[in-house]
Amino acid sequence: MDRRGFIKGLTASAVAVAGARDVIGESMQTDIDARRIPRWRGFNLQGRFGTAERPYNGRAFDEFDFATMVEWGFDFARLPLSYWVWGRKDDWSVINEESLKEIDRAIELGRQHGIHININFHRIPGYCINERELEPADLFSGTRAQRDQALAAAVYHWKAFAKRYQGIPNAQLSFDLINEPPKMRSYEGYLEERYVEIVKALVAGIRAVDSKRLIFADGINIGQAPVIGIADLGLVQSTRGYLPKAVSHYTATWVPRDEFESFNFPTWPLKDDRGRIWDRARLKVENIDPYKPLIDRGVQIHVGEWGCFNQTPHDVTLAWMRDCLSLWKEAGWGFSLWNLRGSFGVMDSDRKDVQYENYKGHKLDRKMLELLKSY
Repeated sequence: MDRRGFIKGLTASAVAVAGARDVIGESMQTDIDARRIPRWRGFNLQGRFGTAERPYNGRAFDEFDFATMVEWGFDFARLPLSYWVWGRKDDWSVINEESLKEIDRAIELGRQHGIHININFHRIPGYCINERELEPADLFSGTRAQRDQALAAAVYHWKAFAKRYQGIPNAQLSFDLINEPPKMRSYEGYLEERYVEIVKALVAGIRAVDSKRLIFADGINIGQAPVIGIADLGLVQSTRGYLPKAVSHYTATWVPRDEFESFNFPTWPLKDDRGRIWDRARLKVENIDPYKPLIDRGVQIHVGEWGCFNQTPHDVTLAWMRDCLSLWKEAGWGFSLWNLRGSFGVMDSDRKDVQYENYKGHKLDRKMLELLKSY
């Protein structure tokens, strides 16, 4: 199918899909926007996520994942993408149309199975939370000329996506601008100002092409903190569910040491190295309460990433997850676990203390799955 036929097919089927999910009501005239989104629940699918050492190679997305998600009652897939897949870091003007066909396919699989697709630039020209130094110019902290160059390229790539997917209803597709802007230290308040500047430029670029596209923006401080400066842009803010890192990322070598509250064997509740108790009440203070100023202004919140690395004991993992999930349900927030399959996921997670169930050739963590389904 050519691109025009692909877009036409997506649009024509929007009402049926939305009706099945009770997302947009009786007609496309009530397609959703950032003022009211469903409580989407699902997973990140890493088909297009890679590093310099592990570049993408092969079929990007597996239909099994979409079919399984909907069978279990989930309706949201966040796709963390690297622009290296369709572009080149040494020439930001290059966009390879052939590579984008795999993303077209993911959107079509979402349509077929009633899964909302959230496209995220995990690596955008000039920035990635991982291996940031591999970018030729830094979007946040390069020279003014470098920052301008990177921002122009980022706008260019998002406008290309806006044009390619223009006309697909928000019930089926949204954009998530930048994955996890950098962590600010006490002397780096300018980073939030810069992030607001970047978000405004990206939103303007997208809306110049598609004025109604539903857009998410990650919080500052690695996605964990609200951003008041973009509250009036009509965006959904995407937060994280990884605190405390001493539980969610126990032994994870890619997390800077200064982000861990403790290096002791994790428990839940947890007493950190400063003597603070982490429990459900503290999770509310850390993860929920900071967003009240945004909520009071009508901004919708979604937990774009969360989960627990497979080295944390399973009983601790589930107890911590239960408290997170109950708080988000109480707040009306949806969520997207970092893995469906993998070290944070419900399948093939390689935990040493789980009795897995065979599920269509995969190792299923039934207890974790049932916990997710219950919230």
